[in-house]
Amino acid sequence: MKGITERLYNGIIKENPTFVLMLGMCPTLAVTTSAKNGIGMGLATMVVLVLSNFMISLLRKIIPDAVRVPVYITIIASFVTVIEMVMHAYVKDLYDSLGIYIPLIVVNCIILGRAEAYANKNTPLLSIFDGIGIGIGFTVGLTLIGIVRELLGNGTVFGLQIMPKSYEPIALFIMAPGAFFVLAMLCAVQNKLKVKGANRHVKNDGGCGGDCATCPMKELEEKEAANNG
Repeated sequence: MKGITERLYNGIIKENPTFVLMLGMCPTLAVTTSAKNGIGMGLATMVVLVLSNFMISLLRKIIPDAVRVPVYITIIASFVTVIEMVMHAYVKDLYDSLGIYIPLIVVNCIILGRAEAYANKNTPLLSIFDGIGIGIGFTVGLTLIGIVRELLGNGTVFGLQIMPKSYEPIALFIMAPGAFFVLAMLCAVQNKLKVKGANRHVKNDGGCGGDCATCPMKELEEKEAANNG
C-alpha cells in the first residue's frame, strides 16, 4: 500500500509532468484553450499511460533490450489507436477539438519515459499506479491551464459563464502566447509553494532524482565507462 500511495503522490506532486518535469509541452500549450480540452487530453493520455505501463511491465522480462524501444512504441501506438477510435465514436466534439493531438499521444515523451524509467523495471501493479499518478498529474496540469486560459480569454469555465457580462475577454489568453504566460504563472505558484520536485535526495525509485550530482544513474554510468575504458 505504501508503494501505491507513493506512486500516486509522486506523479501528482513530486514528479508532476507539467509543472515539475516540464514534459509533454506540445499538447500542454496547444490544446488547453479550454478546460474541456485540457481534461479530455489529460484523461486520454492517462488511459494510454496506464495500459502501456501495464503491458510493458508484463512483458519486461521477454522483450529483448536491443528492440525494446520499437516494442514500446508499437504497444503505445496500439492503445492510442483504440482510444482514438473510442473518442471518435462517443465524444465526437472533443475528438474534433483535439484533432491531430490525439494520434500524437504516441510520441508523447511522458509515456515513453515512464515505460523506460519505471514500467520496464517494476511489477505490473506498481506500474499501473505509476501511470495513474503521472496521468492524474498531467490531467490536473492541463485542466488548470485550460481553466485559466478559458476564464481570461472567454469569461467561461467548462462553457459556463463565470465573468460578468461587462467583462471584456482578453483574446491573448486563447492564443499561443497566452499558453506560455499561464504556464509560467502556474509554475511560479508551484515554486512559491515550495513543492519539492522530482524526488530530490531520494535513492533511485524509478524517477529522476532532480539532483544530478548525487544521481545514482550518473554513478552507474561512470562505473560502466571506467570498465569499458
